[in-house]
Amino acid sequence: MAKSDYYELLGVDRGADDAAIKKAFRKMAMKYHPDQNPDDDVAERKFKEVNEAYEVLKDPQKRAAYDQYGHAAFEQGGPGASGFEAGMGGFGDVFEDIFSEFMGGGRQRQRSGPSRGSDMRYNLSISLHDAFHGRKMSIRIPGIVSCDACSGTGSADGSKPVNCPTCQGHGKVRAQQGFFTIERTCPTCGGQGQTVKDPCRLCRGSGKMEKERNLSVSVPKGVEDGQRIRLAGEGEAGTRGGPAGDLYIFLQIEPHSLFQREGPNLICEVPVPMTTAALGGSVEIPSLDGTKGRITIPAGTQTGKKFRLKGKGMPILRQSRHGDLFVSVMVETPVNLSARQRELLAEFATGGDNNSPEHESFFDKVVDFFSADGDKKD
Repeated sequence: MAKSDYYELLGVDRGADDAAIKKAFRKMAMKYHPDQNPDDDVAERKFKEVNEAYEVLKDPQKRAAYDQYGHAAFEQGGPGASGFEAGMGGFGDVFEDIFSEFMGGGRQRQRSGPSRGSDMRYNLSISLHDAFHGRKMSIRIPGIVSCDACSGTGSADGSKPVNCPTCQGHGKVRAQQGFFTIERTCPTCGGQGQTVKDPCRLCRGSGKMEKERNLSVSVPKGVEDGQRIRLAGEGEAGTRGGPAGDLYIFLQIEPHSLFQREGPNLICEVPVPMTTAALGGSVEIPSLDGTKGRITIPAGTQTGKKFRLKGKGMPILRQSRHGDLFVSVMVETPVNLSARQRELLAEFATGGDNNSPEHESFFDKVVDFFSADGDKKD
């Protein structure tokens, strides 16, 4: 049975560069991999053919021989036969990359010896007042710190860790299982690549211990909900004396009873008596900077009318400017009226047709709506 052309097997043209050949091989190998096609003899045969094609085309000398002589270059006595074996030989890093993808992720190599600790997260709830003025706060966090007794080495006598005798410092061991070489975390050192002869009794050789810590956090002016503060080196302790990770503090700003925040601006909804809204007047407005402002309410002000107090909003982070404070008017309907008040309101209600322009305009639109609807039915 004639062999298939190696370039056709990988789906590349004869002028393809090494990167294109490698990319094509990865795609075809994953397509026909036995794990993807269990009990499929055709896929298994294709997988071996793809492996054989890549073994030749990735090597400049073998590729040159194949381009000149074809498959005959690797038959017994052919110019390219020396040192060539079809199958798994010479895959190296490429096959490790493909195999790791079948195992559920990108390629990862275990680090041996000292390694950096993991980063940690802490959620900190602050008030809008704290976000406005800034504040220095003390927090207490649980965490993993470097062992005090052995200074993080894990060794009781102060000696340095030595290479693991099982994995020779690699952190992984390999075992042959039929067609594949399986790589696993070393059971002796747990993937660290090193072991301790005389483990520290306090941390049992890990070099780490659980401990609560008090930390000081400076919350700057103008921070927003969801922003984070990074404390370098305050995360989980490293392994075997490695550097600690970082601590990330995520800020959550609590709702305020008077103000709502929209970026650098503040919104305050202020109830205004109906008489003030109708006749005009002024209203006193608080602000987060501790001062008071006053806005003038023009006669005939309606609910939803907004007034702007420039520079009375939130500080803008790392700037000297502030946002604005917007005051939204909510006209309040009077309640608990006396008999005399009711009488006066009733008299007012019958006094004219131009006192409620929005009301009149709305009902004009309602009449037009029903008139138009009736015309359509006719």
